[in-house]
Amino acid sequence: MTPPTDSPLPTTDAASPVRERGEPSTGAPGVGRLIGLDLARGLAVFGMYAVHVGPAPGQGGVIGFLMELAQGRSSALFAVLAGFAVALITGRRTPKTGPAGRQAVAKVIIRAVILMALGTALTLTGTPVVPILAFYGLFFLLVLPLYRLGTKPLALIAVGWALVGPQLLYALKPVFGGRVFLSYGQADGPVSLFFTGGYPALTWVPFVIAGMAVARCDLAATAVRIRLALTGVALAVTGYGGSWLALRLVPGAAEAVRKAEEGPGMSSVSPDSIGIFGDTPAGMLASAPHSEATLSIVAATGVAVLVITACLAAMDAFPRLRRLARPVIAVGSMSLTAYVYHIVAIWLLDTEEATVQPLYVLLGFIASVTVLATVWSRFFRRGPLEWLMGRATRIARRIR
Repeated sequence: MTPPTDSPLPTTDAASPVRERGEPSTGAPGVGRLIGLDLARGLAVFGMYAVHVGPAPGQGGVIGFLMELAQGRSSALFAVLAGFAVALITGRRTPKTGPAGRQAVAKVIIRAVILMALGTALTLTGTPVVPILAFYGLFFLLVLPLYRLGTKPLALIAVGWALVGPQLLYALKPVFGGRVFLSYGQADGPVSLFFTGGYPALTWVPFVIAGMAVARCDLAATAVRIRLALTGVALAVTGYGGSWLALRLVPGAAEAVRKAEEGPGMSSVSPDSIGIFGDTPAGMLASAPHSEATLSIVAATGVAVLVITACLAAMDAFPRLRRLARPVIAVGSMSLTAYVYHIVAIWLLDTEEATVQPLYVLLGFIASVTVLATVWSRFFRRGPLEWLMGRATRIARRIR
């Protein structure tokens, strides 16, 4: 098995998966590489691009459906994959202990600090996007104390947090002046990162813990993948179906949410959305993207687990598909670089409203990053920012 990729975002167990020539056989496809994770990360990157520089979901048709599909779910997939990152760094199936464990913990902390600094810098560019990286760094720190736990305890904690976190956030809204996204160019502070920002830790950490729980599983086993797929379906049905039923069975709930959605800034694609539907308790029954409600977290987690399981299974079962998917896998293998690339590009292009753009703008972003990632991966094992991150974490080796 080759050494792990040094990436602050979710990574596979091995080096860039697009470089398969000369790779020793592991006896079970994907056990060493988990190449499907890179595919999932590539899809998450494209989903984030769609949210930030894609057409409006409300336009209808196939394009509108795909844009709506990306809303909230691509960032949730990123967060679930963040759990994989923590698990892979600290020991995926068997948590590291002793000096190795302390070094792994130090690596996670260093990555978290760098991500928070980089995310703050991206926020200060003033682009009409709420960068996730600073929040991502905080998520790493918050879940780090759990890295020695197994699948069942992690899953239980994720469920408990998903049940309590949204209600606590709703109760704390008056204390922090309401849940609103930051103004563009305003740096993320502790209150924003925990409560009022675009990805508040109080409601997004369950995604990360769920990812850690999935990473602890034997992902090479067909039976485990089937159970994960069924779990994903159950979570999605519970989240979306439960919300549909609740809004119709609870008197006045559907009307209250409808009125809140018609208010200013309530579109799920708006960067100044207040997330939880105004001050109406009925908003806690919603499963809409970024509603920060329990049912929304449950549904998005289910979709993320399904996507990850499907990517892992497809890459192992269909070698030809793996070759066809290499450009997407290349993007996923350097997801930090790809993410920063699109934020910087939006800043340089001085786009005034990044969330509503013609389709050709989105296609241009996707095509350019895919070409860059594919070419880069032919010559280098890691993306440029991933390489820098790896260099920065070398100091952890001094810990004994």
